[in-house]
Amino acid sequence: MKIGLIAGNGDLPHQVIAGAVEAGYAVSTITFKGMTPPETFTPAAKPFGIAELGGVVKYFKRQKCTHICMAGQVERPDFSKLKPDMKALKYLPGAVSAARKGDDSLLSYLLSVFEKEGFEIISSQALCDHLLIPEGHMGAVRLTKQHRDDALKACEIARDIGAKDIGQAVVVCDGLVLAVEAQEGTDAMLMRVADLPANKRGDNVSRRGVLAKLLKPGQDNRVDMPTIGPKTIDLAIKAGLAGIVVESGRAFCIDKAQTVEAADKAGLFIVGLPAPKTE
Repeated sequence: MKIGLIAGNGDLPHQVIAGAVEAGYAVSTITFKGMTPPETFTPAAKPFGIAELGGVVKYFKRQKCTHICMAGQVERPDFSKLKPDMKALKYLPGAVSAARKGDDSLLSYLLSVFEKEGFEIISSQALCDHLLIPEGHMGAVRLTKQHRDDALKACEIARDIGAKDIGQAVVVCDGLVLAVEAQEGTDAMLMRVADLPANKRGDNVSRRGVLAKLLKPGQDNRVDMPTIGPKTIDLAIKAGLAGIVVESGRAFCIDKAQTVEAADKAGLFIVGLPAPKTE
């Protein structure tokens, strides 16, 4: 098996490469021009325009890749400004139609395109399952009764907005919804929370509020798994939050040791809740 990696932003693509190499798989990596610098990979990734689908397919076939993995954040393109190659022209109407239904539909459509081209899809978690968050508390700080209701409400609303393909993350403080994630992403959402008046949120003295980040109901879990890491903790600290909840086995934690250490030092809990058995 040889893996063709479509690498977006963040550390996850590098973790995927490390996991694949450790498992004995060869990897060929591509990035999209203007998004992820190809020179950040060793060996350097092959850069393509985001609409050069034909070039990507040909490259992976020349490299004798059998499986495709998508990892890392890729910005949603402006379809009106794309310059597609011939193969992309074939699939562009379907991509535009899928995009109107939401990002999940677009990602699922792109996966189906690669499957039609003869590749198998392999998930990031299949290559770096050590990053998956286990059930229970990750650090020394515990989720208390004081914050339990906020955690449950945040999860409920995260599932609601996820079902509508709006976003994965929600912040709730004292029963009040402070923010929901949309196209700006989790980091920008947490920055918005940090900019709220002090009486609406917690602070370094009295931490209040919970971030829930969950896989969207019905989402193809082969791409865009919820991910947290040291930066998430840093932004949660600045937002005055008490902690973070995710679903065990359905979210990644990048740099677990550093993430837990930072959370413990600041007094934040990180909890992997039992994932629902059915959706």
